[in-house]
Amino acid sequence: MKAALSSEQLEALRRIDACTLANAIETFHERLRNEGFANGTVHCLFPQLGTMLGYAATVKIRGSAPPTADGPFPDRTDWFDYIQSLPSPRVVVVQDVASRVGLGSLLGAVHANILHALGCVGAVTNGSARDLPAVQELGFHLFTGGVAVSHAYVHIVEFGGPVEIAGLKIKSGDLLHGDQHGLQNVPLDIAAKIPPVAGRILEKEKALIALCRSRDFSLEKLRAFVAGNT
Repeated sequence: MKAALSSEQLEALRRIDACTLANAIETFHERLRNEGFANGTVHCLFPQLGTMLGYAATVKIRGSAPPTADGPFPDRTDWFDYIQSLPSPRVVVVQDVASRVGLGSLLGAVHANILHALGCVGAVTNGSARDLPAVQELGFHLFTGGVAVSHAYVHIVEFGGPVEIAGLKIKSGDLLHGDQHGLQNVPLDIAAKIPPVAGRILEKEKALIALCRSRDFSLEKLRAFVAGNT
């Protein structure tokens, strides 16, 4: 992966809301405008926590069916070493590849605390999460496809490879940004250039909104503003 951003650069990105960030990324023409973000099948469970930003640690799980051999699926800890090999902050991205996605949950109070201790600020999954009050109290971000009461037969089947969550393709080490509006990938080669662009976009939007709310508003002034800012 490309070199990690400085703490100052990360904080500048964290201060940008997801919609403004998406607008700013569009100006660089790095990707098509219908790419780089998750669709509405994954939701931010704790919008009051603000913005989540971190490098993706990718994992695949299954859990809707019991093992064919005797005994439970073995617990794994090798993926913890993988998580810590990535720069911080980290976001665990869990693709549920079971035949019944989200029937059982890997992400609950126990794993949220483990992942938090490993330098993760949140987790993303097309599957489910549980123990929501405890996870929220921890301040751990969750973006999920749903909630579940049980872990069923959840087990890790793969980690470190590419995954896909709600139409968003994610590779290990990708920089992810999410808030109440949704989740998106921040291209690392332009990440440091985004905050000033986002700032200029916000200033133009504030000026337009101020005009629309002004007593001096007119269609002529609106057209003149739009013409001067396209």
